[in-house]
Amino acid sequence: MARIIGVANQKGGVGKTTTAINLAASLAVLEYKTLLVDADPQANSTSGIGFDLQNIQQSIYDCMVGESIARDVILKSEIPNLDLIPSHIDLVGAELEMINYPERENVIKKILDDIRDEYDFIIIDCSPSLGLITVNALVASDSVAIPVQAEFFALEGLGKLLNTIKIVQTRLNPELSIEGILMTMFDVRLRLNNQIAAEIRRHFEDMVFDTMIHRNSRLSEAPSVGKPVILYDADSKGSKNYLDLAKEILQKNDLTRIKQSERTLNIEDEQ
Repeated sequence: MARIIGVANQKGGVGKTTTAINLAASLAVLEYKTLLVDADPQANSTSGIGFDLQNIQQSIYDCMVGESIARDVILKSEIPNLDLIPSHIDLVGAELEMINYPERENVIKKILDDIRDEYDFIIIDCSPSLGLITVNALVASDSVAIPVQAEFFALEGLGKLLNTIKIVQTRLNPELSIEGILMTMFDVRLRLNNQIAAEIRRHFEDMVFDTMIHRNSRLSEAPSVGKPVILYDADSKGSKNYLDLAKEILQKNDLTRIKQSERTLNIEDEQ
């Protein structure tokens, strides 16, 4: 059964979509069957892994307010083991259309329950708000990864998001946990970045990932050609950072596994 991780922060420009795309791609490259769910009306995750928004016939919107099921809308990406449920600008109106739904906070959870057994990981790219769609994503998730830019207002925005998560835990999803706080766009040369990073680590301690995402031009360029950075430049700092993040999440959850080829070699060595 898949571990579902929501990637959320109501602040824009913190690397949320970049993290969702590249974490999902890294897990797929590590041979874990992964589904990326684009729950952001801007649909940047959809275009960021190479799909033309003009050609999207069905999206998560059709599952949420229509009669489509998840299997109807899943698209295969060019990376083996990485699938996508795309988004669409129509998702902007979904919150109003769902306002009178019974159990309106559970819509995405019900969509994903049907396919959860088919994946190792499901990564949800949440919209940059704390509205009904983001609450839906948090209710569907086992945990939430929080990208935070190492800048002055980071702690203020983080407090609001953690309060929302606490409300969701109390009222809707008691199993929801914090996967980790991820520092993004980090520049080791800047004193302010180092000071904010130290403050975040002091304040949140074990909640902060050891991995940090450094500011990297290849990471910024990759979405313009519709590729995760691991396809755009596998040797770049950004690619290595996100692979490290994927490995840290696997280790944290005791989900690492020996590849079949390595297991066979180990058995032969013992004999």
